[in-house]
Amino acid sequence: MSEKRSAILLISCPDQKGLVSSVTEFIFCHGGNIIDLEQHVDIDESHFFMRIEWDLAEFSIARGEIDAQFRASVGTRLGIQWTLYFSDVVPRMAVYVSRYSHCLYDILSRYQAGDWQVEVPLVISNHPDLRAAAEGLGIDYHVVPTTAQRRPVQEQHQLALLQDYNIDFIVLARYMQVLSEDFIRHYPSQIINIHHSFLPAFPGARPYHSAHKRGVKLIGATSHYATADLDAGPIIEQDVVHVRHTDSVTDLIRKGQDLEKIVLSRAIWRHLQRQVLVFRNRTIVFG
Repeated sequence: MSEKRSAILLISCPDQKGLVSSVTEFIFCHGGNIIDLEQHVDIDESHFFMRIEWDLAEFSIARGEIDAQFRASVGTRLGIQWTLYFSDVVPRMAVYVSRYSHCLYDILSRYQAGDWQVEVPLVISNHPDLRAAAEGLGIDYHVVPTTAQRRPVQEQHQLALLQDYNIDFIVLARYMQVLSEDFIRHYPSQIINIHHSFLPAFPGARPYHSAHKRGVKLIGATSHYATADLDAGPIIEQDVVHVRHTDSVTDLIRKGQDLEKIVLSRAIWRHLQRQVLVFRNRTIVFG
């Protein structure tokens, strides 16, 4: 875990003169040293976005008072929407998984190696198959079977588990179930999903077989925040890998799963680094 103690503000508001100077002056006047700043103006929307991080070592405002003082000094006056984070606060992540294991194994490997500043106390699945992978690292594994008829009851059980474990955000590591709008409402922009690029052209249980028959030349993967329309939420990360005419269906699956692991891990990293700001149904990704 990093010894650096810093604060991070993600800022969004209508564009206007003096925004950068007002925010940086607030930090400077209270003894803060800015260590990272990135800003962007959407010209078409006339909207301003910023990520700013500063060292707390000599900052004169107590952590618990920063939000209120920023509101009084800057936020209300300029009509800013913001979220405040602290670098030494370790988020708690729950992982949802079905039977596909590749993304879960990749997440657990990075977690075990200490690559991420995150706690993973809980894995939820609708199948028991991957219990050993989670429990081998001391992570609790809960099986919650999912049926269309009992989904509301089952989701309430899941929400209770998430609350019991104090979960901050959720990663759908190839969880092959649709989450309801009511469930997603409890974790807005806090549920990260991953899927291949074959939707909607090649839907169903065998998309790689269908894509192989059509001779696709690219396989892609997309990681995004889940919304009521599960595969249409704000995109965090995407990437592609080339396919050759000599590749078999097995090759396509291997390439696709490797890409899903990489894209999902990048999205998780950006979320943990507080680099993602959601605006309507798209993202501003800093860094």
